[in-house]
Amino acid sequence: MPAQPFRYRSAEEDSGRWAGFPFRSGDIVISTRSKTGTTWVQMICALLIFQAPDLPAQLGSLSPWLDHLITPRDEVYAQLEAQRHRRFIKTHTPLDGIPVDSRATYLVTARHPLDMIVSLIYQSENIDRDAVRRLTGQLGQPASSGQPPTRAAPRRSLHERVLRWINSDSDPRADMDGLPGVMSHLRDAWGRRGEPNVLLIHYANLSADLEGQMRWLAARLGIRVPEVAWPDLVKAATFESMRSRASQLIPSPAVMKDHSAFFRRGRGGAGRELLTDDELARYHARAAELAPPDLLTWLHAPVPGPAAG
Repeated sequence: MPAQPFRYRSAEEDSGRWAGFPFRSGDIVISTRSKTGTTWVQMICALLIFQAPDLPAQLGSLSPWLDHLITPRDEVYAQLEAQRHRRFIKTHTPLDGIPVDSRATYLVTARHPLDMIVSLIYQSENIDRDAVRRLTGQLGQPASSGQPPTRAAPRRSLHERVLRWINSDSDPRADMDGLPGVMSHLRDAWGRRGEPNVLLIHYANLSADLEGQMRWLAARLGIRVPEVAWPDLVKAATFESMRSRASQLIPSPAVMKDHSAFFRRGRGGAGRELLTDDELARYHARAAELAPPDLLTWLHAPVPGPAAG
């Protein structure tokens, strides 16, 4: 009997919302860590399914984020139940925290962790935290009268924040975007890569050969695309095209201060550019403590080969 999924919880997400989810044959579940290509892969799936560069609705409506507490669970379920197209559902939960159903295909994205954390730090600056708390029903505690205001801690530089992230020993199930959490998510998916309904997608491969990756994914999903449609679909999935339509594509537009800033850079190397040789060596030593060598070879490759089991 398969093990029960672990319940991942945070202030904004709850993987327990997957319990009892009614899968359909052909469902696609996109399981990612933050800033590893989530929206990119959602967009690619949308383009393959609808086979037109202009989507019929907001990407977040076509591909709901099931775990996110901003929208009530019953509302998300009803939204998915009403969809007649092939469904593609977003989650930031690792595969050990959601039902793995033989009728569905699971896409797990990967990105060089140093690039991921830099992108995530920039995104954290672009999120309106008060809006998040309001939309998730978290009421702030009023300040006690007569108490002096708490002095804010000095702001750390981007470099300092990346170093702290490398050296953190946080619980991977409590801090899924910490380095142990990132590696745990990928390590679990890597161990399942031989299963026919689990596909690993690397951000670097999308950057290096977008059309080739889209054609590969279409074939794995059993989607036939007319040859004449490919140029427009590939163009619509480029970083430049997606950035120009940021308000239609980003998740939870109500909590982003600047929609276009969500698509900040779109290329690799940002994390490695920050670090000295010794600091980079420390990162690799830390990564080696958290993941097997074959996974790390694939994860860190400039243009990785297929993640075959």
